[in-house]
Amino acid sequence: MSGDIKLSEEIVRSLRCPVCRSRLERRDVDFVCLSDACRKVFPVVDGIPVLINERDSVFSIQDFVQGKETFFGRQSRIERLAERWLPKLGRNIKGRANYAEFAKHVLARGEKPRVLVLGGSVVGVGMQEILAMPAIEFVETDAAFGPRTSAICDAHDVPFEDGTFDGVIIQAVLEHVADPYRCVEEIFRVLKDGGVVYAETAFMQPVHGREYDFLRFSHMGHRRLFRRFEEIASGAAAGPGTALALAYRYFLRSLTKRRYGRIMAHLLAVFTAWPLKYVDYLVIDRPAALDAAAGMYFLGRKSAVILSDKAVCGTYRGASGRCL
Repeated sequence: MSGDIKLSEEIVRSLRCPVCRSRLERRDVDFVCLSDACRKVFPVVDGIPVLINERDSVFSIQDFVQGKETFFGRQSRIERLAERWLPKLGRNIKGRANYAEFAKHVLARGEKPRVLVLGGSVVGVGMQEILAMPAIEFVETDAAFGPRTSAICDAHDVPFEDGTFDGVIIQAVLEHVADPYRCVEEIFRVLKDGGVVYAETAFMQPVHGREYDFLRFSHMGHRRLFRRFEEIASGAAAGPGTALALAYRYFLRSLTKRRYGRIMAHLLAVFTAWPLKYVDYLVIDRPAALDAAAGMYFLGRKSAVILSDKAVCGTYRGASGRCL
Protein backbone atom coordinates (compact mmCIF):
# COMPACT_ATOMS: atom_id res chain seq x y z
CA MET A 1 0.00 0.00 0.00
CA SER A 2 2.74 2.45 0.91
CA GLY A 3 5.60 0.98 -1.07
CA ASP A 4 6.11 4.12 -3.10
CA ILE A 5 5.85 6.63 -0.26
CA LYS A 6 8.14 7.46 2.63
CA LEU A 7 5.81 6.36 5.44
CA SER A 8 5.33 3.02 7.17
CA GLU A 9 2.09 1.05 6.79
CA GLU A 10 1.03 1.86 10.35
CA ILE A 11 1.65 5.57 9.90
CA VAL A 12 -0.32 5.53 6.64
CA ARG A 13 -3.25 4.02 8.52
CA SER A 14 -3.09 6.86 11.05
CA LEU A 15 -3.28 9.59 8.38
CA ARG A 16 -6.34 11.81 8.55
CA CYS A 17 -7.80 14.50 6.32
CA PRO A 18 -6.33 17.88 7.40
CA VAL A 19 -9.65 19.54 6.57
CA CYS A 20 -12.21 17.35 8.40
CA ARG A 21 -10.06 14.68 10.16
CA SER A 22 -11.86 11.81 8.45
CA ARG A 23 -10.01 8.75 7.23
CA LEU A 24 -8.04 8.86 4.01
CA GLU A 25 -7.99 6.21 1.29
CA ARG A 26 -4.82 5.59 -0.68
CA ARG A 27 -5.18 5.51 -4.45
CA ASP A 28 -2.50 5.16 -7.14
CA VAL A 29 -1.28 8.76 -7.15
CA ASP A 30 -3.11 10.43 -4.29
CA PHE A 31 -5.11 10.18 -1.08
CA VAL A 32 -8.83 10.95 -0.94
CA CYS A 33 -10.93 11.86 2.10
CA LEU A 34 -13.64 9.26 2.79
CA SER A 35 -16.12 11.77 4.20
CA ASP A 36 -18.98 12.33 1.75
CA ALA A 37 -19.16 15.93 2.94
CA CYS A 38 -15.48 16.56 2.16
CA ARG A 39 -13.96 14.21 -0.47
CA LYS A 40 -10.82 16.33 -0.70
CA VAL A 41 -8.01 14.88 -2.81
CA PHE A 42 -4.37 15.11 -1.74
CA PRO A 43 -1.63 14.29 -4.27
CA VAL A 44 1.58 12.36 -3.73
CA VAL A 45 4.62 14.18 -5.15
CA ASP A 46 7.83 12.16 -5.52
CA GLY A 47 6.66 9.74 -2.86
CA ILE A 48 5.62 12.49 -0.43
CA PRO A 49 1.91 13.01 0.41
CA VAL A 50 0.87 16.68 0.29
CA LEU A 51 -1.66 17.01 3.12
CA ILE A 52 -2.52 20.71 3.29
CA ASN A 53 -5.77 22.33 4.43
CA GLU A 54 -5.88 25.11 1.84
CA ARG A 55 -8.79 26.81 3.60
CA ASP A 56 -6.62 27.84 6.54
CA SER A 57 -3.01 27.48 5.37
CA VAL A 58 -0.79 30.17 3.84
CA PHE A 59 0.30 27.45 1.40
CA SER A 60 -1.63 25.76 -1.39
CA ILE A 61 -1.39 22.21 -2.67
CA GLN A 62 -0.35 23.54 -6.08
CA ASP A 63 2.66 25.23 -4.49
CA PHE A 64 4.07 21.76 -3.89
CA VAL A 65 2.78 20.10 -7.04
CA GLN A 66 4.44 22.82 -9.13
CA GLY A 67 7.64 22.83 -7.06
CA LYS A 68 7.32 26.46 -5.99
CA GLU A 69 9.40 27.92 -3.17
CA THR A 70 7.58 27.74 0.15
CA PHE A 71 9.44 28.44 3.39
CA PHE A 72 12.99 27.92 2.18
CA GLY A 73 14.00 30.24 -0.66
CA ARG A 74 16.56 29.09 -3.19
CA GLN A 75 20.11 30.08 -2.30
CA SER A 76 22.69 31.27 -4.78
CA ARG A 77 26.01 29.43 -5.03
CA ILE A 78 27.74 32.28 -3.19
CA GLU A 79 25.16 32.14 -0.39
CA ARG A 80 25.64 28.38 -0.03
CA LEU A 81 29.42 28.78 0.14
CA ALA A 82 29.11 31.60 2.68
CA GLU A 83 26.81 29.52 4.87
CA ARG A 84 29.25 26.63 4.76
CA TRP A 85 32.52 28.46 5.35
CA LEU A 86 31.87 31.73 7.19
CA PRO A 87 31.78 31.77 11.01
CA LYS A 88 28.32 31.40 12.53
CA LEU A 89 26.96 34.19 14.71
CA GLY A 90 24.70 31.93 16.78
CA ARG A 91 25.17 28.88 18.94
CA ASN A 92 22.52 26.51 20.32
CA ILE A 93 23.98 25.64 23.70
CA LYS A 94 21.30 23.28 25.00
CA GLY A 95 19.92 21.42 22.00
CA ARG A 96 22.07 18.29 22.04
CA ALA A 97 21.63 17.58 25.75
CA ASN A 98 17.91 18.38 25.59
CA TYR A 99 17.36 15.92 22.76
CA ALA A 100 19.13 13.24 24.78
CA GLU A 101 16.76 13.96 27.67
CA PHE A 102 13.77 13.91 25.31
CA ALA A 103 14.88 10.53 23.95
CA LYS A 104 15.15 9.13 27.48
CA HIS A 105 11.53 10.07 28.25
CA VAL A 106 10.22 8.83 24.90
CA LEU A 107 12.05 5.49 25.10
CA ALA A 108 10.60 4.94 28.59
CA ARG A 109 7.15 4.84 27.03
CA GLY A 110 7.61 1.43 25.44
CA GLU A 111 9.03 -0.44 22.47
CA LYS A 112 9.59 1.48 19.22
CA PRO A 113 7.98 4.80 20.21
CA ARG A 114 6.83 7.10 17.41
CA VAL A 115 8.00 10.71 17.21
CA LEU A 116 6.54 13.35 14.91
CA VAL A 117 8.92 16.07 13.75
CA LEU A 118 7.18 19.26 12.62
CA GLY A 119 9.61 21.26 10.51
CA GLY A 120 11.76 18.22 9.86
CA SER A 121 12.80 18.60 6.23
CA VAL A 122 16.41 19.01 7.38
CA VAL A 123 18.28 17.86 10.48
CA GLY A 124 17.71 20.31 13.32
CA VAL A 125 20.55 21.65 15.45
CA GLY A 126 21.56 19.02 17.99
CA MET A 127 19.35 16.29 16.52
CA GLN A 128 22.01 14.17 14.82
CA GLU A 129 22.36 11.61 17.59
CA ILE A 130 18.67 11.14 18.36
CA LEU A 131 17.77 10.72 14.68
CA ALA A 132 20.31 7.89 14.48
CA MET A 133 18.52 5.90 17.22
CA PRO A 134 16.94 2.83 15.59
CA ALA A 135 14.71 2.28 18.63
CA ILE A 136 12.64 5.38 17.73
CA GLU A 137 10.45 5.70 14.64
CA PHE A 138 10.56 9.26 13.31
CA VAL A 139 7.93 10.79 11.03
CA GLU A 140 9.52 13.94 9.61
CA THR A 141 7.11 16.47 8.15
CA ASP A 142 7.40 20.04 6.92
CA ALA A 143 5.75 22.71 4.79
CA ALA A 144 8.73 22.36 2.47
CA PHE A 145 10.42 19.60 0.52
CA GLY A 146 13.79 18.55 1.85
CA PRO A 147 16.09 15.56 2.18
CA ARG A 148 14.18 14.23 5.20
CA THR A 149 10.59 15.21 4.39
CA SER A 150 8.24 12.21 4.49
CA ALA A 151 4.97 14.20 4.36
CA ILE A 152 4.00 17.78 3.61
CA CYS A 153 1.78 19.29 6.28
CA ASP A 154 0.96 22.58 7.98
CA ALA A 155 1.31 22.51 11.78
CA HIS A 156 -2.07 24.27 12.08
CA ASP A 157 -3.78 21.11 10.79
CA VAL A 158 -1.66 18.05 11.55
CA PRO A 159 -2.95 15.20 9.33
CA PHE A 160 -2.82 12.38 11.87
CA GLU A 161 -5.28 10.59 14.12
CA ASP A 162 -5.65 11.66 17.76
CA GLY A 163 -3.10 10.01 20.05
CA THR A 164 -0.81 8.69 17.32
CA PHE A 165 2.59 9.74 18.70
CA ASP A 166 4.68 9.21 21.82
CA GLY A 167 6.63 12.39 21.18
CA VAL A 168 6.61 15.55 19.07
CA ILE A 169 9.57 17.76 18.16
CA ILE A 170 9.03 21.29 16.88
CA GLN A 171 12.30 23.22 16.60
CA ALA A 172 12.50 26.77 15.19
CA VAL A 173 8.96 26.59 13.80
CA LEU A 174 6.49 28.31 16.14
CA GLU A 175 7.84 31.79 15.37
CA HIS A 176 7.02 31.11 11.71
CA VAL A 177 3.36 30.08 12.03
CA ALA A 178 0.39 32.44 11.99
CA ASP A 179 -1.28 30.87 15.03
CA PRO A 180 1.19 29.07 17.33
CA TYR A 181 -1.53 28.40 19.92
CA ARG A 182 -3.51 26.38 17.40
CA CYS A 183 -0.36 24.50 16.44
CA VAL A 184 0.32 23.54 20.05
CA GLU A 185 -3.29 22.37 20.38
CA GLU A 186 -2.64 20.11 17.38
CA ILE A 187 0.51 18.79 19.07
CA PHE A 188 -1.54 18.06 22.19
CA ARG A 189 -4.17 16.26 20.10
CA VAL A 190 -1.84 13.91 18.22
CA LEU A 191 0.17 12.98 21.33
CA LYS A 192 -0.78 9.93 23.36
CA ASP A 193 -1.64 10.47 27.02
CA GLY A 194 1.59 11.31 28.79
CA GLY A 195 3.37 11.91 25.48
CA VAL A 196 6.38 14.22 25.39
CA VAL A 197 6.95 17.45 23.46
CA TYR A 198 10.22 19.28 22.80
CA ALA A 199 10.12 22.80 21.36
CA GLU A 200 12.67 25.50 20.59
CA THR A 201 11.35 28.93 19.65
CA ALA A 202 12.95 32.29 18.90
CA PHE A 203 12.90 35.14 21.43
CA MET A 204 15.42 37.98 20.91
CA GLN A 205 16.02 37.49 17.19
CA PRO A 206 15.43 39.72 14.15
CA VAL A 207 13.17 38.58 11.33
CA HIS A 208 14.75 35.62 9.56
CA GLY A 209 11.87 33.94 7.74
CA ARG A 210 10.78 36.61 5.25
CA GLU A 211 6.98 36.74 5.07
CA TYR A 212 6.75 33.59 7.21
CA ASP A 213 7.95 35.24 10.42
CA PHE A 214 5.26 36.23 12.90
CA LEU A 215 5.94 36.03 16.64
CA ARG A 216 8.56 35.78 19.39
CA PHE A 217 8.25 34.19 22.84
CA SER A 218 9.86 35.09 26.13
CA HIS A 219 10.36 32.32 28.67
CA MET A 220 7.00 33.23 30.21
CA GLY A 221 5.25 33.41 26.87
CA HIS A 222 6.67 30.04 25.90
CA ARG A 223 5.47 28.49 29.16
CA ARG A 224 1.95 29.81 28.60
CA LEU A 225 2.00 28.49 25.05
CA PHE A 226 2.56 25.00 26.51
CA ARG A 227 0.28 25.43 29.53
CA ARG A 228 -1.48 22.11 28.83
CA PHE A 229 1.82 20.34 29.42
CA GLU A 230 3.61 19.44 32.63
CA GLU A 231 7.07 20.97 32.52
CA ILE A 232 10.07 18.66 32.62
CA ALA A 233 12.62 21.36 31.76
CA SER A 234 12.72 24.81 30.16
CA GLY A 235 15.07 27.71 29.68
CA ALA A 236 17.29 29.45 27.16
CA ALA A 237 18.64 27.39 24.27
CA ALA A 238 20.73 30.21 22.75
CA GLY A 239 21.78 33.06 24.99
CA PRO A 240 22.18 36.85 24.95
CA GLY A 241 25.58 36.68 23.22
CA THR A 242 23.89 35.16 20.19
CA ALA A 243 21.04 37.68 20.47
CA LEU A 244 23.50 40.59 20.53
CA ALA A 245 25.47 39.31 17.53
CA LEU A 246 22.31 38.85 15.47
CA ALA A 247 20.99 42.30 16.39
CA TYR A 248 24.37 43.85 15.52
CA ARG A 249 24.34 42.24 12.08
CA TYR A 250 20.85 43.55 11.32
CA PHE A 251 21.77 46.98 12.67
CA LEU A 252 24.64 47.19 10.18
CA ARG A 253 22.43 45.93 7.36
CA SER A 254 19.88 48.66 8.10
CA LEU A 255 22.46 51.37 7.40
CA THR A 256 22.37 50.78 3.66
CA LYS A 257 19.68 50.42 1.01
CA ARG A 258 21.80 48.56 -1.52
CA ARG A 259 22.28 44.81 -1.78
CA TYR A 260 26.05 45.17 -2.11
CA GLY A 261 26.10 47.29 1.04
CA ARG A 262 24.08 44.67 2.93
CA ILE A 263 26.56 42.00 1.87
CA MET A 264 29.45 44.11 3.18
CA ALA A 265 27.55 44.76 6.41
CA HIS A 266 26.91 41.05 6.80
CA LEU A 267 30.59 40.22 6.35
CA LEU A 268 31.66 42.94 8.79
CA ALA A 269 29.26 41.59 11.42
CA VAL A 270 30.33 37.99 10.90
CA PHE A 271 34.06 38.72 11.26
CA THR A 272 33.69 41.05 14.26
CA ALA A 273 30.83 39.56 16.29
CA TRP A 274 31.22 35.78 15.97
CA PRO A 275 33.02 35.39 19.35
CA LEU A 276 29.99 36.72 21.23
CA LYS A 277 28.23 33.37 21.01
CA TYR A 278 30.88 31.78 23.20
CA VAL A 279 29.94 34.10 26.07
CA ASP A 280 26.66 32.16 26.18
CA TYR A 281 28.48 29.14 27.63
CA LEU A 282 29.25 31.27 30.71
CA VAL A 283 25.85 32.93 31.18
CA ILE A 284 23.22 30.65 29.65
CA ASP A 285 21.80 29.49 33.02
CA ARG A 286 21.90 32.86 34.78
CA PRO A 287 18.56 34.60 35.54
CA ALA A 288 19.38 37.76 33.57
CA ALA A 289 20.29 35.68 30.50
CA LEU A 290 16.76 34.29 30.48
CA ASP A 291 15.40 37.79 29.89
CA ALA A 292 17.58 38.44 26.83
CA ALA A 293 18.12 35.02 25.26
CA ALA A 294 18.04 34.45 21.51
CA GLY A 295 15.83 31.38 21.84
CA MET A 296 13.84 29.34 24.36
CA TYR A 297 13.28 25.62 24.84
CA PHE A 298 10.51 23.66 26.52
CA LEU A 299 10.41 19.95 27.34
CA GLY A 300 7.10 18.79 28.70
CA ARG A 301 4.58 15.98 29.12
CA LYS A 302 0.95 15.98 27.98
CA SER A 303 -1.18 16.60 31.04
CA ALA A 304 -4.84 16.70 32.06
CA VAL A 305 -4.15 19.89 34.05
CA ILE A 306 -4.16 23.30 32.36
CA LEU A 307 -1.78 25.77 33.99
CA SER A 308 -3.58 29.00 34.95
CA ASP A 309 -2.19 32.38 33.94
CA LYS A 310 -1.52 33.11 37.62
CA ALA A 311 0.44 29.88 37.89
CA VAL A 312 2.35 30.75 34.71
CA CYS A 313 3.39 34.07 36.29
CA GLY A 314 4.67 32.14 39.28
CA THR A 315 7.19 30.30 37.11
CA TYR A 316 9.22 33.45 36.31
CA ARG A 317 12.95 32.83 36.86
CA GLY A 318 14.54 35.90 35.22
CA ALA A 319 16.07 39.06 36.69
CA SER A 320 14.02 41.80 34.99
CA GLY A 321 13.12 44.67 37.33
CA ARG A 322 15.74 43.81 39.92
CA CYS A 323 18.22 46.42 41.09
CA LEU A 324 21.64 46.37 39.46
